[in-house]
Amino acid sequence: MKFRPLHDRVVVKRLESDQKTKGGIIIPDTAKEKPQEGEVIAVGPGARDDNGKVVALDVKAGDRILFGKWSGTEVKIDGEELLVMKESDIMGVIEK
Repeated sequence: MKFRPLHDRVVVKRLESDQKTKGGIIIPDTAKEKPQEGEVIAVGPGARDDNGKVVALDVKAGDRILFGKWSGTEVKIDGEELLVMKESDIMGVIEK
């Protein structure tokens, strides 16, 4: 199944965080915080401005992003846990 977000919404897959601390201590799943870094899977066509013109989004599929701790709505599509959020919830794109 394909999922296409509408307007200025973005579908994001969380990137897994490290299992160990720098000191070598293994962090159990129950104590780990959900990562705030993800990869953009799909983007909507964009939001409309005051004149009704569609303004394209600044992110694209494949971008690595940072987002707020409580951003987005968790959804499950084809057994995969994803987040759907507005572009305004994204803090920035990670560039290498």
